[in-house]
Formats: sequence, C-alpha cells, structure tokens
Amino acid sequence: MKKVFHSLLAAFVLTACGSEKQAPIDREALVARNNPQVSSFDSLASLSVGNGEFAFTVDATGLQTFPAMYSKGVPLGTQSQWGWHSFANPKGYKHEETLKSFDFGRGHEELYACQFKEPGRQKESSDWFRVNPHRLHLGIIGLELGEGVKASDITEIQQTLNMWKGEITSHFMLNGNAFDVQTVCHPNQDMISACVTSRAHAGVNLRFPYPTGGHADDACNWNANDKHYTTIVRQDAQSALLKRVLDETTYYVTLRWEGKANLAEKSKNYFVLTPEEDMLAFSCLFTPNFQGTVFESEPAVYADDKALPAFTETAAASATYWTDFWKNGAAVDFSHCTDPRAKELERRVLLSQYLLAIQSAGSVPPQETGLTYNSWFGKFHLEMIWWHQAWQPLWGHANLLDRTLGWYETVEPVAREIARRQGFPGVRWMKMTDPSGTEAPSNVGSFLIWQQPHFIYLAELVYRANPSDEVIKKYNRLVQETAEFMYAFATYDEFHGRFILKGAIPAQETLRAATTINPPFELSYWHFAMQTAQKWRERAGEKRNLEWDEMIDKLSPLAYNEDHLYLASEDAVDTYKDIRFTSDHMAVLGSVGILPMNKLIRDDYMKNTLHWVWDNWNWGKTWGWDYPMTAMNATRLGEPEKAVGALLMDKRTNTYLQNGHNYQDGRLRCYLPGNGGLLTAVALMCAGWDGCQVKNPGFPQDGTWDVRWEGLKPMP
Repeated sequence: MKKVFHSLLAAFVLTACGSEKQAPIDREALVARNNPQVSSFDSLASLSVGNGEFAFTVDATGLQTFPAMYSKGVPLGTQSQWGWHSFANPKGYKHEETLKSFDFGRGHEELYACQFKEPGRQKESSDWFRVNPHRLHLGIIGLELGEGVKASDITEIQQTLNMWKGEITSHFMLNGNAFDVQTVCHPNQDMISACVTSRAHAGVNLRFPYPTGGHADDACNWNANDKHYTTIVRQDAQSALLKRVLDETTYYVTLRWEGKANLAEKSKNYFVLTPEEDMLAFSCLFTPNFQGTVFESEPAVYADDKALPAFTETAAASATYWTDFWKNGAAVDFSHCTDPRAKELERRVLLSQYLLAIQSAGSVPPQETGLTYNSWFGKFHLEMIWWHQAWQPLWGHANLLDRTLGWYETVEPVAREIARRQGFPGVRWMKMTDPSGTEAPSNVGSFLIWQQPHFIYLAELVYRANPSDEVIKKYNRLVQETAEFMYAFATYDEFHGRFILKGAIPAQETLRAATTINPPFELSYWHFAMQTAQKWRERAGEKRNLEWDEMIDKLSPLAYNEDHLYLASEDAVDTYKDIRFTSDHMAVLGSVGILPMNKLIRDDYMKNTLHWVWDNWNWGKTWGWDYPMTAMNATRLGEPEKAVGALLMDKRTNTYLQNGHNYQDGRLRCYLPGNGGLLTAVALMCAGWDGCQVKNPGFPQDGTWDVRWEGLKPMP
C-alpha cells in the first residue's frame, strides 16, 4: 500500500500546475549566454570554482595574485567544510559559563547561551565561544610576477567563467608577454588545478596566513608568522607535500606539477614553484589528514605522485560534473519574454545556481558567505539553511540537500542537551554553530525559533522529490524529535482556549523575546510543520499524535489591527506606527509564500498587509532574502506583477554583482541566502504549489513573460 501511495504522490507532484509539453530548452546555450566575463580588476568581480565541500576564488589573473586588492570586496578565499581553527584556551573556558537563566512563564527555568557585557569570566567565556572555532583560509595560490608588479601594470584582460564546464579562462598582457591561465576544481576532492602558459615563465606562489578570528573578513593575518609554520615533508622532481601547523590545528597541502619546475621556500610560509618551460600545469590538494601509505615517517596522501589528478584529468572531471549538473536539474528559459527585465532575471537565476552548487551544497550547512570569506567567524546559521538550500529539491538537485541534512543527526546530542537545559523534550536546533554543533553565545540568536521547523520542511522537500520508504526511514525519527520540542514549546492559554508562542525572538529580529507573543510567521510555520510531522507518522505506519492534532486545531490565528493589517506580533499593537516594527525582515509575509495558506490566515487581510508593506516598508533596512519572500507571498496571493517587481526591486540589498553574488553592504559583499531565495521564488512562480491551477502563477499573464521551464517541482 505504501508503494502505491508513494507512486501517487510522485504522479501528483509531477502533474501540478504549469507543466506542459514544449520544445526542449537548449541548456548549453542557456548557460553560455550567462557566463560572466571580466575585463578589468574589480574587487567585487572575483570568480570561483568549487564543489560544495571546497571553493577557490580568483582575481582577474585566474589565480589569487592580488589578494589585498580584493580583501574588502569579494575576497580570494580558499575554504573548505573541514578547515577550522581555535585559538588557545589557557584559562579553560567552558560552554556552560555562557549560560544565563530566563523565565518565560512556561513553568520551568530555561538556560540560554548569551553574550555578557560586564567584564569578567562570563564575558571572556562567551567571547571565546563566539570566535572559536573559526573557519580557515587554507592558503593563497597566485602568480609570482616579480618584484614591484602592480595590478595596474596588467592590460588586455579577458576572463570568462564557463559554467557549463566549471572552468575559468583568463588572458592578459604584462610587459609585452601574453599570459593564459585555465583554472578548475576537482568535483570530488578539495583540489584545484591550473595551467599557466607564458613565455615569461612566471612562477606560482603558495602563501599561508594565520587566522584573524575576525567577525567578517578574509581570515588572513599576514603579520603573525611566528604563530604558525609550513614545512616540506617530502619533495621530488614533480611533487611536494607540505605540512601546515597552526596551534593545535594541522592540515596538509599536496602539490603536483608537470614539466620542469622547482619548488623553493622564499620565506617563512611562502613558497614559489618556478617553471623552466612556457607551460606550467599543476594540481594542489588540501586535506585535513593523511590517507594512504607511509613516506619517510609521514603517511602520504598519495604515495604515487601520478595518483594526484593532473590538470587535464581534473578539467575533464570538472566538465563532466558540471555538464551533468546542468543537464539533470531543472532549467528556466527567459529568452522568449519581451519584458526588458527578463534578461537580468535569467542572469541572476543561472549564476545563483552555479554559486550555490559550489558554496551551499556540502556535508555541513553553509555559512552566509559560503566558502568565499568569513562572516560571523565562518560559522553557519541554521535559520538560513532553508534560504540556501530549499531550492535544491525543487530544481532537481535533492541529492545536494540530502548530503547536508545528514549533518543534523551528528549534532543531535547537542540539540537534545539544549532542549533539556531549557526544560523541553526532543531536540532544539541551534542557531549559530559550527560542524561540532556547539551553540555560539548570542543575545539574539539563542532565542530564535524559526530554524526549528526547517528540518521538517527540508526533509519534506527531499521526500517529495523521492517519495520512498528509504527517505522516511532516514529522516522520520528526527522529524518526530523536532516536532516533539515544537509541541512542548507552545504554551496553552487556558483563558482563551488556544496555543500561543512566546519567549522567543522572531525572524524579524527587531522584536524582543520577553514581550513577543504570537509572531505571525512562526505561528504559520508551527501549523505547517506540525501537520507535516503528522503526515510523516502516517507514512511510517504510526498513529497520529492526538495532542499534536489538538495544538494544530487550537493554534492562535494571526493577530491584526483595526485596518485589517497583520501585526508583527500580537503584542506589537503599534506595528504600523513604530519604525522598529517596519524595518528588518517583513516576516509577516513569510506566513503565506514560504508556507502555504492555512486556516490561521485570511486571504484578504494578508493582501492588505502585502500592499501596505509594498508602499511603506523601510526597504533600506532589509536583507537579500526579503525580496524573494515578498515575491512568494505575492505569487500565492495572485499578484504576479508584484512578484516580479519584488525580485527586481532596485534596492541596495537586492543588488546582484557581475559574478552573481547578492551584495548587501560593506560588511556582507556576498550573501548566499539571497541567491537561494531567488531560486526558490522562481520555482514557485513557475511550477506553483499543490493544487495550483495557473500556469506560471508568479508571472504576469499579459504575454510579456513567456517563461519556459522544465524539471521544476511545485512547493507544498
């Protein structure tokens, strides 16, 4: 019976709105016409290669030749999911020293990891756990062009990122010599390969920084050579193995080259590979530990140099991977549209797919700036994983999300302890964290709750892409544990006979935990996620939880004012008078859009709210994902003009750079949740949602938006 059910669901998903026969999209042409091209040094136009676990970002030379020039733009990062470091902890700070007790009227003490302002050990402990661990910059790989050469000396720059193959080609002139550089990343290893061709016989340098521990920077401290070292463990005519030691952190760099070249140490933590021929092809692998046989008392990653893939082999593997990615996922073609904005929307959509596949598709959740540079010390935010990755199952790449969701099981003990110390059963997913799951102390983040239902929603999207017993078996236990906490977290208001949400900071972070009651997005999300958890029980052959059903039935409806506008929270009666409530995320719109319409919400009141937000919101204080959130709300409410307008609204935080990154401000020059939100919104605008009967419901039906697509799946 279950197999029949899965088959019926798959059929329903595939036949939802907007899917009809059309000529196949020329996917290679679609990708090619959106390949970014660079013709000058622009610190906001760096390009990247990567594979989800590792990424490498280059300047206009095709390598990381001028990192200082880009450090305040989109930096030249070399980052991985495993590369982390902690400063020494000689005073033995313990995480429990960051905990502070709160009473939110739920009948028990609740301990939260907080920041402390008063000098003393608690402040020192919370400061240490915010900074540590932090993500490493694994090393700069650039051209050694000679003393005194400046970027301004380089002319005739022609650089292209071929997204179909995952290859950056760079051409430029220096002192009358032509340089041609090809750069690729191996799809399955933390390794880049490059081929440099020039009669100038320019070398390639490897420079290794010490971490900064900074909140938002390129993680490169070039003034601390005494705190770390790099040694050549072994070297022969075609390869070398380098060992990096930074305090208690060790990792390895394996270098292999073709042709005659010599590797020498120029200065501490600075090595130069100098060729004797016009072409230098090399591969550089970064690993956290050795895998293989012993070589001179050090186990080598590759005992045989030939085992490290050469440039041509890596380029071929990259081309195969990316061709499969583009062919096997969904595609959206805007070339038949006559609206002049369509070309820019298509560019953003294509570049966002590429960027997210290399930076937000790994074995752990992504940081907001991906694998490009550090934000929030390189840590990731679990309330953002939906924005980074919900698009993946909708676009035919459920495997990428599936790879990340496995991490939740590894940190389940930590999440269970958070719930326990706050007096709840189940698991409470942390907000700001690292691969270990350690909760970073925060006076805001520790009180957020909208990351909690994400696991249920994302598991549901994976299931809809592959409705099978295998998916249920893999995720159902954590779906239930997640919902167990959600049920316990809600408070029953006996006087009004309803369940309420309180004692939390909502997605609109300008509100306060102590006073917030029934934030609208969280209410709607609780309703959706608890219903979904019940569906998972039924799919697994279990009975529905009757207590959960009661909560679903008695959740508070969204609060509104006399103008029939939904409030930022039930207590925020001055929502439309106080700019504190009309800045930051307009999370009320997420109640319908991210989520399907439900019985807590009136369609007409939500439309009123959308119109007010559109005309009056403090749009200068928004974030990149607020625009797709608005577009999804408008789509579900039947306002396609606003949906398109939101995606292309001319605001600073809705800027998409030449390389496709969503620029926010001087601190966040790239912001991948915006890219991911864009792709999720476009999926909804094309494929609709369960029960939708309109073709391309998020686009105007006046003939100017002839959007053609294939492979997209509808949202719930």
